[in-house]
Amino acid sequence: MPAFIACHGSCALREIVLINITGEDRPGLTAAITGVLAQGGVNILDIGQAVIHDTLSFGILIEIPDNERASSVLKDVLFMGYKHDQQVRFTPVSEADYQHWVAGQGKARHIVTLLTRKVTAEQLQRVSSITAKYGLNIDHIDRLSGRMPLDMPEERGKGCIELSVRGEPADTAALRAEFLSVAQELNVDIAFQRDSVYRRNRRLAVFDMDSTLIEAEVIDELAKAAGVGEQVSEITERAMRGELDFRASFKERLALLEGLSENVLADIGASLRLTEGAEVLFAELKRLGYKTAILSGGFSYFAKQLQAKLGIDYVFANELQIENGKVTGVAVEPIVDAQRKADLLRQLAEQEGLCLEQTIAVGDGANDLPMLGLAGLGVAFRAKPLVKQSAKQAISTLGLDGILYLLGFRDREGSE
Repeated sequence: MPAFIACHGSCALREIVLINITGEDRPGLTAAITGVLAQGGVNILDIGQAVIHDTLSFGILIEIPDNERASSVLKDVLFMGYKHDQQVRFTPVSEADYQHWVAGQGKARHIVTLLTRKVTAEQLQRVSSITAKYGLNIDHIDRLSGRMPLDMPEERGKGCIELSVRGEPADTAALRAEFLSVAQELNVDIAFQRDSVYRRNRRLAVFDMDSTLIEAEVIDELAKAAGVGEQVSEITERAMRGELDFRASFKERLALLEGLSENVLADIGASLRLTEGAEVLFAELKRLGYKTAILSGGFSYFAKQLQAKLGIDYVFANELQIENGKVTGVAVEPIVDAQRKADLLRQLAEQEGLCLEQTIAVGDGANDLPMLGLAGLGVAFRAKPLVKQSAKQAISTLGLDGILYLLGFRDREGSE
């Protein structure tokens, strides 16, 4: 039987006590403990409970209005804990400490999300050390990913740990830079975002297409069929890194496709592979009531195929002009470039009656940065280094469905 720590109020009219209960999780324990407290006329000031592998950790901060009844109430709690085979610990809390705790409730709160194929102690140690270094206090730690079999191949694994932290970092840019450095070193993703009312209440998600929703740059595939693959791929790579203006590079690449037969489009469309997690992500977004859109510097011919496959609401992409069965190589205005993507995001949000904080934007290239910066949640997905450094958040280790974790979504909440 655990030792009883009595609380004696010298001249106070009440006792404030933190009760910690640990042991094997048992149905009815919370009802039994609070039943004892109810008989003592106790007020509950704070409460929290977690169960890890059937082991309970239960904390409850109470105010006993009449300090003369404190010993009796706590003895009854201790007995009830012993009856349910639990360890019970009492910690007296001074009124000054309690008031200091109350005064801290207005502090900023943030969410740190660790995404990886398999969670390791080193990953969590490095992340938690950085949060502490910048003066952030961890209040809660939750696992959002599902339970992982021990023999699960690592490449098929999904791990996500969410930390709720309190405080405001003195240098947010330096904090993000350290997270990015550790993420690259340990092959994980670390997201840092303010915990606001919008985080789980966003309603519009827009996506780049090439190398985001699909595992290819369509213009490169068209170029291969036209016999100018290497030339176009080199221009594409430089544009995605931000070394070339997208609009100019798009016109240059498109001109090289002049004369390509229309017949190859269907074959290329059929060969395009969806990015890992795309189908799961769109199914869940649709179930949660989101509107979705493709905002692509690619071509509407292929974007509309994805729209039909994934149930996407809106498509804005470039037209591939064809005359007499041949690609003309002429760009059709308006070209969907970086600025147009940002303008379309703003336009769709207004059309849906949403503020920009309620939007998500996902892309991989430099031409996606304006819309990523505009959205409430901007995610650089498997992006080039420049884009990862500039975007608010980045995912490179998991599939597109990893975005759901950034919304606080748990695997067990899925439609299946």
